[in-house]
Amino acid sequence: MMGVRHATADAHAGGTVLESIGRTLTTATNGIKALADHLTSDQDFAGALVDAVELMGDGDGRVVVSGVGKSGHIGRKIAATLASTGTSAYFVHPTEASHGDLGMITAQDALVLLSWSGETAELANMLTYAKRFKVPIVSICSNRESTLARNSEIALVLPKVPEACPHGLAPTTSAMLQLAVGDALAIALLERRGFSAEDFKTFHPGGKLGAQLRLVQELAHGTGQMPLLSVGRPMSEAVIEMSAKGFGVVGITDESGKLIGVITDGDLRRHMAGDLLAQPVQEVMSRNPRVIKGDVLASAAMEFMQDHKVHRAVPRRRGRRPGRHPAHSRSAARRRRLIFAEFHRLLAGAAGRRRAPVH
Repeated sequence: MMGVRHATADAHAGGTVLESIGRTLTTATNGIKALADHLTSDQDFAGALVDAVELMGDGDGRVVVSGVGKSGHIGRKIAATLASTGTSAYFVHPTEASHGDLGMITAQDALVLLSWSGETAELANMLTYAKRFKVPIVSICSNRESTLARNSEIALVLPKVPEACPHGLAPTTSAMLQLAVGDALAIALLERRGFSAEDFKTFHPGGKLGAQLRLVQELAHGTGQMPLLSVGRPMSEAVIEMSAKGFGVVGITDESGKLIGVITDGDLRRHMAGDLLAQPVQEVMSRNPRVIKGDVLASAAMEFMQDHKVHRAVPRRRGRRPGRHPAHSRSAARRRRLIFAEFHRLLAGAAGRRRAPVH
């Protein structure tokens, strides 16, 4: 009976937790919907967003973001997103600004100040400085009559929405709305300046984003590393070459060096009976191997390989014999910083990948 009571209590507690999470997510969803509706119902808000994008995108200086508490944390993220998408931006804490960092801000910059109430005392010195040196201010707050909004060139006044916190105290929905507006500004600026995937690659050389944006030709193994045999050679040599290079595959070339087929470890298993080792490689090879352009993104190549359920693809490079990408090679991973084994890990589940052209 005790076990039954504990199980019931656990189930009740779990249900209560899930109900709480559900309410929070519903409140968050309603908050974002209210913000989207605000864009169409409040012409002042819509116009202010356009003005903010123009101010932040047309200036000769940088975008300086600031805020305190949760607004400060959101501000840091907004500044980071702006910087990574082509808008020169950085975050300054108001306290540090009051102790010398105001000197980094010039009249060519644009200030983006966050405060849900619009009455954050720590921003006072920044407001005074901005007025004195004519630094334009974009404010993100919820009170049109607040000190911050009234002292801003552009006031982005967000709709007042319920917090997910049952006491209405912890910044939850309000912080999410600030972040959503910041992200919207960053993406509008990105699209306005035509910031491309290649530009993105410049700012994201490492991690998952960098992996997605590498080109296939940057990762291809050179011809000297590839397991290759000429047509007419016996399968015994193919087995030795496959084992020596460690790719689990051998490429078969014709007299001109053109790739005409491949033999995989799976092909070996399927042809194991009889005099396999004495057969010429063209009798065992799979013709028309998968080939991918060398100038496509690695993420697109990974999608291509997943779609076709292959572990290896041959990148085509003009005027050169093809290089091969092993999808599961531990030894190759030690020789190169990034190969497709790494991409398989980094790109699993990544959305928005472009499909690779195939020849």
